[in-house]
Parts: sequence; C-alpha cells; structure tokens
Amino acid sequence: MITGNIDGKIMIRRWLVTFKPFRIFVVGIGFFSLCFLMTSLGGQFSAKRLGDSPFTIRTEVMGGVESRGVLRKISDMLEVILKRMDSLSKLDNSTTSDTRRLDELSSAINRFQPAGLVERIQAIAQNVSNMAVRVEQILQNSMAAGRVRDGSSSQCEVPRDPRYPDCPGKVDWMRARWTSDPCYAFYGVDGSDCSFLIYLSEVEWFCPPLAWRNHSSPPTVHTHTRQTATTKRQAAFRTDLSSLLDLVGTGKESLSFMKRRMRRLASQWGTAAQRLHAKLRQRWREQKKILVHVGFLTEESGDVFSPKVLKGGPLGEMVQWADILTALHVLGHNLKISMSVKELQGFLGVPPGRGSCPLTGPLPFDLIYTDYHGMQQMKQHMGLSLKRHKCHIRVIDTFGTEPAYNHEDYATLHGYRTNWGYWNLNSRQYMTMFPHTPDNSFMGFVSEELNDTEKSSIMQNKVNNMAVVYGKEASMWKQGKEGFLQILHRYMEVHGTVYYETQRPPEVPAYVKNHGLLPQHELQTLLRKAKLFIGFGFPYEGPAPLEAIANGCIYLQPKFHPPHSSLNHEFFRGKPTSREVSSQHPYAEQYIGRPHVMTVDYNNSQEFDSAIREIMSTKVEPYLPYEYTCEGMLERVHAYIQHQDFCTPEAPFPPANSSSSSKLGLSSPASPGPQFFLLPNSSALTWAPNANAPPAWPPLSSLRLLASQEGQSCVEACQHANLVCEPALFRFVNNKEALRGLEVQCEVVEAEVNHVFPAFSVLRRECGLQKDPLLYSCAGLSPKYRRLCPCRDYRRGQVALCRDCL
Repeated sequence: MITGNIDGKIMIRRWLVTFKPFRIFVVGIGFFSLCFLMTSLGGQFSAKRLGDSPFTIRTEVMGGVESRGVLRKISDMLEVILKRMDSLSKLDNSTTSDTRRLDELSSAINRFQPAGLVERIQAIAQNVSNMAVRVEQILQNSMAAGRVRDGSSSQCEVPRDPRYPDCPGKVDWMRARWTSDPCYAFYGVDGSDCSFLIYLSEVEWFCPPLAWRNHSSPPTVHTHTRQTATTKRQAAFRTDLSSLLDLVGTGKESLSFMKRRMRRLASQWGTAAQRLHAKLRQRWREQKKILVHVGFLTEESGDVFSPKVLKGGPLGEMVQWADILTALHVLGHNLKISMSVKELQGFLGVPPGRGSCPLTGPLPFDLIYTDYHGMQQMKQHMGLSLKRHKCHIRVIDTFGTEPAYNHEDYATLHGYRTNWGYWNLNSRQYMTMFPHTPDNSFMGFVSEELNDTEKSSIMQNKVNNMAVVYGKEASMWKQGKEGFLQILHRYMEVHGTVYYETQRPPEVPAYVKNHGLLPQHELQTLLRKAKLFIGFGFPYEGPAPLEAIANGCIYLQPKFHPPHSSLNHEFFRGKPTSREVSSQHPYAEQYIGRPHVMTVDYNNSQEFDSAIREIMSTKVEPYLPYEYTCEGMLERVHAYIQHQDFCTPEAPFPPANSSSSSKLGLSSPASPGPQFFLLPNSSALTWAPNANAPPAWPPLSSLRLLASQEGQSCVEACQHANLVCEPALFRFVNNKEALRGLEVQCEVVEAEVNHVFPAFSVLRRECGLQKDPLLYSCAGLSPKYRRLCPCRDYRRGQVALCRDCL
C-alpha cells in the first residue's frame, strides 16, 4: 500500500475532526473564498450532533441561503476528498508523481493547527477547491491504470442496450455531477464508471444488470404497492392512550396542549370505540403501519405555532392533529410519529444527502399522514422516491385543494398555480377540517359530547343576557366593530377572552368583561353559562363555534357580501381553491343553521338588532353533529383506511375488452342495455339494477347522476338535490351512455383535458368528456357548460359516507 495515500487520508480526516469543537459563522457569498471569523469575533465552530449525517458538517450561517449553500459545497468537497482517499488507499503501484502530490497535500494539511490565525483558516478554505481538483486528477489516473492492469475496463463499458435507452446519458450525468449529493457516495459511487453502472443498475433502474455482479440480493422495489413478507395483522380497538401519549413526546407547548386534549377526551374515545366495535359486528380490520409527520410543528418549517399556544395563537390545527393521532391509535393501527426532519429521515430510511437518490426496498409504511410543510420536506429528502410512493400519502389540508390547482401542468397553463397544491395527487388524498370541498376527503376533528344530565343542567343555568366574543387576539377587535358591539351591549353583558400580559388591551371596549386567555375547562364553563357566542368574521372555519353550540350557545356570525375567496380577499390569496366563503363559518351556516346558528349582515344595524332580540327569546338545547363526535370521526377514518386505495390502478370503465367501447373508451350504441335509469319523481339517474356494477367505493348503488345548470358547479347541483358530489364516481359517468341517459343531444363528442368536463353545451350541441382523471372536479364550473354530476346519498349526520359505505 502507498504510505502517502494513507497519510493523506488520515490528515484530511484529522483536519475535519479538528473542526468539531468550534462553530463557524460565515459571512460573504464567494464560492472559492470564505471569511471564517473565530471565537474572538464572536463565533465558534459547531460540533456535529449525535445522529447527524457523516457527510455533512452542521453550521450556523449568517448571510442567508447563498452563504449556507457556499459552506455546504465546501463541506461536500472535503467529504469527497475523504471518499477519494478511501478509494486511493485500496490501489497500489501508484506512480511516484502521484505519491509526491499526495505528500504535498498531506503536508499542507498537517501545517494547519486549530489554534492558528484567521489567515491560515482563510488559506485552507480558499484552497479546498484546488485540493479537490488535484485529488480528482490523482484518483482518475490511478484508477484508470488499475483498470488496465486488472482487465476490468471491459466489464465497465457503458452498454448500448435499446431496453435501457437512458443509460449512456445517465452515466455522462454521473460523471459530471456525482459529487453534487453525498447520497451517491453512500451507495458506493467513487467516481469510476464501474461504480456508476453498479448504482444505475442496482439502486436506480436506468442501466441493465451487470453480468459479473452478484445478484443474490433482492433488487430495488419499483412498484406502487407496499411489499412485505409479514402476514397481515388484525387491528384491535384500544381504549388506553398511555402509549400514544409517550409517542407524542415533550419539549414544546404545542405538544403539551395536544396531550392535555387527549387526556381530557380519553373516556369519550373509549366509549366511542366500544360503540363502533359493536356496530361493525367484529368485522375483520387490517392493522396498518402508519407514519404521522406533523410538518408545521417541525423546527425546519419555522414552527410559529408553538410559541403562541399560551398567547392566544391559533389552535385549530393542533386540535385536529391531536384528534387524528387519537383516532388512528384507538382504531388499533401501528403508529410512528415524527416531529422533525431528522425523525422523518430515520423512519423512512432515506440515504443521507439532498434527496437525489431513491429509497431502496419497500416503503416501511402503508400510510403517511402529513401536511403541506411535510410534503415539501419529503420532496427534499425522498427525491425520486416521493413520486413512486405518493399514493400512500394523506395531506391534512384545512381549507382544501381543488383539482385544477392540484394538477401541476394544468395549473401552470391555466393560471391556477399557487404556492401550495400542484402535487398531482388524487384529490381525495387531501383531507379537510370541514366538508366544504367534496373533491377532497373530510377528516374533521371532535368536540366534547354531553350526556343528557349535563345538557339539562346547562339549559337550566343559562344566563339569558350573557354573550361571549369569539376573538382571543386584541387585533381582532380593531376597526369597524364599534357599531354592532354597542348594539349588543345595549341588550347583553359582553365577555371576552383576549390574551394580555400585564395591561388590558386598549382595543377591547371598557364595558367588555375580559377574562384573559382561559384554559379549556374554564372556557367551557363560561360557554355553558352564556346564551350567545358571537363571531367577528375572523378566524375562518375554526373549531370554537362548534364547541360553543355543543355547550348550548347560539352562534351569531357575519354574512359576507360578496363572498370571500382567493379572488378578492388577502387571506385566501394563494390558497389552492376558488371556493367562495359566504360567512365566517359556512359549515355552521349550511349544515347546522337556525336556531343554533344565525348569519346576518353586521353592516345592517336594524337586522343585527333584530337578531339579538330573537336570540334572547329563543331556547336551544346543546347540539353537536354526529360527524364531530368521537364515534363519528372513528367511523369515518375507519372507512377511509379500509376502503380508500390510491396505489392500485383502477380498472378502465367500460372494460378495455368490452364490445361497447369506442376509440375514446366510451359506451357505444351497441351497448347491451342501459346502465342508468330515471328515479321516480326525480330528474336524477341511478345505476340500473340489472346492469353489471363494477367494484367501487363508494358503491354504485349510491350514485345519483344529475346535470347542473350553466355556471353551476357539481357541488351546488348536488347540494340543491340534498346530495353530495362524489369524485370517485366520475369515471362511471364520463361516457356517452350517461349523456344519452340525460337525453343530451351531441353533434360533437370530444375528450379533452379540462377540469369542467364531463359537460355539454346545449346551445352549441357539443359534449366534452374528461381525458385526465386527475381533473375530475366537483368544484369546476363554466358559464358555457352544464356539467355531468355524480352525486350520492349520505348517512344521517355523516356527510362523508354514503348509506352503504360502512
């Protein structure tokens, strides 16, 4: 072996280790020159933490993203030198010139001392790139000579195989860029063509397997389905939350809030589990391996929520995540919880680096629940693997994502591109807080359910002239509230729960009795006394109004003229939806309504005054929709887990070998019989009982086919018929048979990529069918077209599920 090679490797490694006791603050942005400020200037090098990638040096960087990138490149260069030294140490008979160059490199590094002056550190930093170039030259010369000696050069010629047309181009890319991500070195790439071909044939799939390699190990799995050697296990309901509380962890006020909520509702979850178990009649349920990655609470996403938990900040997202975790645990699934990118990487088994390399082997989870922040983090660290495994992902999305925004190419071409969305998921993989976007799945949350004794006590102890204002932050009381607050004050005693530290917020009028920010149990006590819970118009669609209604309050909220949307309101701008919000809480307005909910124009003082007097004379019982009880949420989540499958490709409809299919895959006049028939006393069509019903969830028995009016979405058309639009059923109505069933006259039938299709124009006698299933959209509308709308029925109190869905 060559002594110079070994010494060079040892000295570079020693130099890297020397950096551990210090922290670097980097200023400036030059690539080949960095100014390192030592302890005397207020900075220190940072030690690597346990569990950090061996390929990176963690740093705190001043100067922004560009400076961090510069330092990362310097760090990568040093690691490349180490890797190449490893490769050189395995070679022998190197030339005298090579040995001399390595001796020079070793000597240069040996002269560096940790206690040296800033100038020496600058010199080392400036010469790192030159060192990398020199080692590259030595390595290439030595390995080329080695290949000639051992005859391996012929084994590593780049193949020209028509079955792998991308192989030569990928090898060229690897030659130029393999040092761009440490993950390549992690998989054994060392700069040689042999290592490129091994990687591209065994880790990725662009080159053919090498005949001289040992192929006894299983190849990388590239299917969409999760491969596992273990047998399926049955899920059993759980009533003990102690193991879940341990999984959630500690260290943040947000986590403490979530755990307090879990403990407070534990008995209700237990009772709900017993009820659902009886309802399912001991039906076999498969236990799933589930990863929950709460991206918005990670330090890497900024986590602006945790510091505000005790200062009046928004809690809705934490409420929902706490309930999602509890529901998954109670249903008996195998959970892992990630609250950091480091934990995410560990659970997924991603290689160290920047996400350029795929996962090898199967995804270790059946399902992954995350949010938009988590999606960005998974994209960064999973790289190529995200596209392959994204069918397993469920995105918790408060305000919803419509198909036109979700389809990346379509959104870019037609003006729907925003900072969110564009993930090309099945739209039902997005899961919302309220059932406002039927294109998505409704996840929800829970509110505390009262028994009959508690309800009776609340009704007896209500204070008829007591109102509580929905607004924890002083900023919510600013501007434009004085008029209707004065009217309210004439009739009722006004209470607030506005956060403050030492002094009463000046925005809160003097006549308001402000309790400050209250713990949940004290807030609940206040709501059980109050007659009215009044909203200011913000925040939108939070959990608090449902909690107030469940405690016997009447909820009063403002009506919006015109409705708020991404087109006219800053809050919704950039969100991946065109949904129009007609009031502060549309769910309360549409699904609950009077007498529990009143929606009025706050700018009309006479209407507001009349509403207050009506509220004072109206008696209501505490009310909670079934879908927001623990049992309702368990029922819904159970159905999604057992029935929603976005990884198995859907069979074409009509079947490809059907005699009734045409070039567009549509029913033709030769069809053996009608698939739809008209329901009695209705304009809706349903699936014919004598027609073959392909397997589907929701089942085709729930389908009700309607035609919308021009300019009307399927969301509205179905709601007007007391039904719900069901995107999963679009594929069964995207055909000529459905058009014929609705007696539509079509002179032209074309398939296009258009989020309004399937639809037809009465005036032009034109019909359009959907070409891209990702664009099946309940929300789409156009003034030129009437839409084909696959509506369905739903269970009482559970809009997410059809009558036969459970």
